Amino acid sequence: MFGDEAEGFHLDAWQASISGRSPATVLAYTSDLRRFFDFARERGRLTPRAVTRLDLRAFLAAEASAGYARATLSRRAASLRQYFDWCRRRGLLDVDPASRLTAPSGGGRLPTVIGASDLVDVLDDLHEITLDVEVLDRAFILRDLAVVELLYGCGLRVSELCRINMDDLDLKGGSVLVLGKGAKERRLPLHDLVIDALVRYLSEGRQALIKENTPATAIFLNRVGRRLGPRDVRRILDLRFDQPVHPHALRHSFATHLLDGGADLRIVQELLGHSSLETTQIYTHVSKERLAAVYRSSHPRA
Repeated sequence: MFGDEAEGFHLDAWQASISGRSPATVLAYTSDLRRFFDFARERGRLTPRAVTRLDLRAFLAAEASAGYARATLSRRAASLRQYFDWCRRRGLLDVDPASRLTAPSGGGRLPTVIGASDLVDVLDDLHEITLDVEVLDRAFILRDLAVVELLYGCGLRVSELCRINMDDLDLKGGSVLVLGKGAKERRLPLHDLVIDALVRYLSEGRQALIKENTPATAIFLNRVGRRLGPRDVRRILDLRFDQPVHPHALRHSFATHLLDGGADLRIVQELLGHSSLETTQIYTHVSKERLAAVYRSSHPRA
């Protein structure tokens, strides 16, 4: 996704400058910067010199709105401070826009949760495909259905979904192998509707999207036949939902709806791939907030 897109930002040279750090730190900082480079390019910023402090604040605000934890936002701010300080020392810019940059306040912000009925409506609409649709349009609809079903059905991070390969799927056994943060693998169950969506896409849709440069192992393909990337997924959600929906909102919704239905917190932790139970506990607060909202709107004396 990022290859040529990171060249104007001298990513390789910056990585070499921190090669003495632990592999986990290098991976985390590089991931943070690549997310920002992607964001910056969409705003027309193609080099470090073109980036303003406003761009940096807008990026962190967007990440906060997507529901990322305060600790993650703080690390991203630290990554940006270190990178732009390196750029200044290398003479790639005159003024460091990340000087004294901090994560946005509001660490207690609850993640966005999509109502179960709204999700069901979108998925049902995609399931009801007629044979009258053109072959290519049908392929995209089947792909989008499988993407949304899998994101919500398994609570995947968007990066996890984009990395899934053919060999990771066990449709007969009803499971998928996912590579999460820290290169940790977890095998997740697939419910029947997810399996149905994947079977339909793989048997009726994927072939129409294949091009000469298509990776043989990639499941989800974009319009040019390459592996689907996070930006492609966001476009899919923008197209299929009536309101802006970040891919991470489907993960939040997955966790919250499970807890609302009585699932054990530790089971949800395992499904999400959280290394710490504390990270998962934010969803208990979401559920309590939803419970209070229902009470206030429903009880005649509330």
